[in-house]
Amino acid sequence: MANGEGDGAAFRDRGQAGRLLGVALNDHRGQGVLVLGIPRGGVVAAAEVARALGAELGVVVARKLGAPDQPTLAVGAVSADGTLVLDEARIRARRIPWSHLAAAERRERAKARRWQRRYRRGLPPPRMARRTVIVVDDGLTTGATMRAALRSVRQHRPARLIAAVPVGSAAACAELADEADEVLCLEKRANVVAVGACYADPTPVDDAEIVRLLDEAAHRPAA
Repeated sequence: MANGEGDGAAFRDRGQAGRLLGVALNDHRGQGVLVLGIPRGGVVAAAEVARALGAELGVVVARKLGAPDQPTLAVGAVSADGTLVLDEARIRARRIPWSHLAAAERRERAKARRWQRRYRRGLPPPRMARRTVIVVDDGLTTGATMRAALRSVRQHRPARLIAAVPVGSAAACAELADEADEVLCLEKRANVVAVGACYADPTPVDDAEIVRLLDEAAHRPAA
């Protein structure tokens, strides 16, 4: 889809968005691909991608670090394994103290680890080395969370690393080019203030839904 201002909903829901991503990624079907969703919303889209490709489904957990005066604005992100990304330009522009960032990093890293343990349910992490790994989120605003997730996965030496989102800001997509071997965004927008606004149905995803999707994928025959 073309770049645009895109003030309204781009997709009906995350499931539809994931199915469209699956179509766009069809060349990877049957190639032993691993699809990793970023909780929570990204896992719904990732589940549809994995279903379309006959691929293994897992999660990579990363949490944003919000600005003190605007918690929904990411000024960084941290993954469950401690991979940290900071938007230094935004931090300087807002004069955010390092004490705030350090506290936020500790809090969100601990939460990311709790989420990872919950979603893996005692199972070992999926093998990433020498595989094509597709990291899926439901949208990009600043791109910080996706960047942290990609850096975390890159440490496991995948053969090819792909970032895939239904919608995102053009700037965030461009900045991911140095993190992923390929960046797929179905609809690039001049600006994305809130990912939820890009969906007609932005219903929050709960833990039970994520566990259900992971269980369903685990019992599905591979392509």
